[in-house]
Amino acid sequence: MSEYGSQFITIALVHLLAVASPGPDFAMVLRQSIAYGRRIGSYTACGIGAGILVHVGYCLVGIAMVLSQSATLFFITKMIGAGYLIYIGISALRAVPYGPLEFSCRAAGTMTFFAAFRRGVLTNALNPKATLFFLSLFTVIIDPATPLIIQAGYGMYMAAATAVWFVGVAFFFGRPAIRNRFLRLGHWVDRGMGIIL
Repeated sequence: MSEYGSQFITIALVHLLAVASPGPDFAMVLRQSIAYGRRIGSYTACGIGAGILVHVGYCLVGIAMVLSQSATLFFITKMIGAGYLIYIGISALRAVPYGPLEFSCRAAGTMTFFAAFRRGVLTNALNPKATLFFLSLFTVIIDPATPLIIQAGYGMYMAAATAVWFVGVAFFFGRPAIRNRFLRLGHWVDRGMGIIL
């Protein structure tokens, strides 16, 4: 097996553990899928996958090295990300119970494709957990001598794998039978997701 093949397997395994662990990305896809259905949940999932490319991009241009060496810049980056997650969390904590008609209206498309996709991108791109993960990945696991094209390939794989994973989550939780079970508890789900965020 080539050096890059073994490096890829290590990255794939580490990434699998990271993406499968519940966090803000999972909370957002769950919330979107229950509130708006699998289509909006899937758009959000694709946005989360695209958000991975933000992390990969700054790692490839060397900003990851700068952030890992500057405590002040890293702190500012984390605070911006944490601020966004807190904002979304507070919005979710304010959720109120809604009846079947309101639920149907939300499901009917009160959120656009672009809004759902953007929410996914921002949730991942500003997630301090993801920032820490990619800083570690690109400064510890991936050898600096690895060609940029190979590193970019790793990034594309992680973005695609993340999107596929969360689209699966959206399809599961966006099924009508599952959504109907959450109908009466929808505001509690929102509030629980708010606490996680």
